[in-house]
Amino acid sequence: MLPAVPRPLVHRLAGRYIAGATIADACRVVEALNGRGQLATIDVLGEELARPDDARAIAAAYRDVLETIEARGLDSTVSVKPTALGLNLAYDLCRENLLSIVEEAGRRANFVRIDMEDATTTDETLRLYRELRRQGHGNVGIVLQAYLRRTLDDIDSLADLRPNVRLCKGIYVEPEEIAFQGYEEVRANFLRALEALLDSGCYVGIATHDERLVDEGRRIVGRRGLGPEEYEFQMLLGVTERLGARLVGEGHRLRVYVPFGEQWYAYSLRRLQENPRMAGYIAADTVGRLLPGRNGRS
Repeated sequence: MLPAVPRPLVHRLAGRYIAGATIADACRVVEALNGRGQLATIDVLGEELARPDDARAIAAAYRDVLETIEARGLDSTVSVKPTALGLNLAYDLCRENLLSIVEEAGRRANFVRIDMEDATTTDETLRLYRELRRQGHGNVGIVLQAYLRRTLDDIDSLADLRPNVRLCKGIYVEPEEIAFQGYEEVRANFLRALEALLDSGCYVGIATHDERLVDEGRRIVGRRGLGPEEYEFQMLLGVTERLGARLVGEGHRLRVYVPFGEQWYAYSLRRLQENPRMAGYIAADTVGRLLPGRNGRS
């Protein structure tokens, strides 16, 4: 039902997940996070673009973000989606755009995270990462998704690079032959992947809002005697904020994903689809609007 929900209602209820439409909005949010002892990574919204010029515009926006981060002294990196840079249009276009961002980040002593999207893009996304590392760019990291059955093999194949990895569960709907479907299966593979990454000497961003996985992550890094500079936890803006604050209070590093941009609608729908309680509220509100007399409305 969500695609049929009026945009103003989606914006009102999902606004906590996005900083706003402009870079000024993102800076305001990042400054507040930094003031609470939290790090950030900024994402310019825009995926699966239809024109090369749109992808180049996203790349230019990222270069502006990196300039602004430095000018304002923000403690933030950037995170990029390959489809936003034109991966679905042409590999070379995406590589050109991504390289321009990584080089700009390098000039400003900053870092770029290449995000992972649905499974149709996994091979090319890893190819982009490997090519950048072979070219000597050390200020770039990758994302691996625990629900994919291939992830442990990917960790093994990347081990020689000792990559900086954001490990998350994964949100895209994938068939059973390539992705674990059971909640506990995904949890178990997340922990196996975390152990494998740490065994390989990787810096890991433990990206989850699952309190059980957060607790297990804390136990694992504690058992290994890792200092707070050797790993971090990562969360989405507006999600499990109390848990994040508790982690910071315990001395862990926490990085918050801060998206902004005009392409807020598609992103908001995904966040709502992941949050049944909020999605249910929207559904009930929409039914009340469409059916006079429901919930006391007339």
